[in-house]
Amino acid sequence: MTPVAFAVNVFVALFALLDPVGMAPLFAAATLGAPASAQRRIALYVSLFAMVFMAFFFLTGTAMLKFFGISMPAFRIAGGLMLLLMGLNMARDDFSTMFADAAVEGEEALSSSAYAKKRFESLVVPFGMPLLVGPGAISAAVIYADEARPLGWAGYAAGLAGICGVCVCVLVAFLASRLISRALGKIGMTIVVRVLGLVLTAMAVQFIIVGVSGATLGVVRGSAAHPYPVKATPAKVAPAKR
Repeated sequence: MTPVAFAVNVFVALFALLDPVGMAPLFAAATLGAPASAQRRIALYVSLFAMVFMAFFFLTGTAMLKFFGISMPAFRIAGGLMLLLMGLNMARDDFSTMFADAAVEGEEALSSSAYAKKRFESLVVPFGMPLLVGPGAISAAVIYADEARPLGWAGYAAGLAGICGVCVCVLVAFLASRLISRALGKIGMTIVVRVLGLVLTAMAVQFIIVGVSGATLGVVRGSAAHPYPVKATPAKVAPAKR
C-alpha cells in the first residue's frame, strides 16, 4: 500500500467514525445563542482538540490508557456514562435554551475569546471526548498505527495527514452549523435536540453494553453487543458451461 492510499484509508475510516456532518446539528444546539465570533472560536477549539488527541493515540497507541491501567472496555463504559448524562439532559430539558441563557450572561462580562474558552471548557467533555474522539476512533487510530509501521515515516506522515483532513472537515461542518440553526429556528432546534437526545442516550447504552461485553464472559449476548454484524458478500459462481 502506498502512503497516499494509506492516507485515504485513514481519512475515510475516521470520517465515518467522527461523523462531522451528523455532529453539526448537535454543535449548533450546544452553541445556540452564542455570538458568531465565539461560535467560530469554539468550533476551532473542538477541532484542534480532536486533531491533537487523535494524533496522540495514533503515535502512541494505547500508551496513556496502559499508563493509568485502563482497559478499552472500561473506557467504553465510562464514555457511555458521560454520554448518557448528556443525552438525558437533551431529551428531558430544553438543552438549547440552557446554552442560550449561558451565552447571554457571558456576553455581558466576557470578551468573545474568553467566552469561547469558557464554553469550550464545558463542551470538551463529553462533546469532544468521547462523542467525537470515542473508543471506536481511538481503536481505529491504534490499528492504523500498526499498519503504518511497514511504511516507515512516510506511513506515519500519511496517517497524520488523514487525521488532519478529517478534523478540517469537522471544523467546516461546525462552522456551517449556524446556517442549520437559522434554518430550523428555535422551535425546530428544540425538536431536533430532543430527538438527538434520544439517539445519544441509545448510543450511550450501546457503549455500555459493548463495554460490559468486552469486560465479561457470557454476560451479554453477542447479538446485543453487535446487533448488525457485517455479513460477507457471497462470491458469485459462474454458470456451468453446457
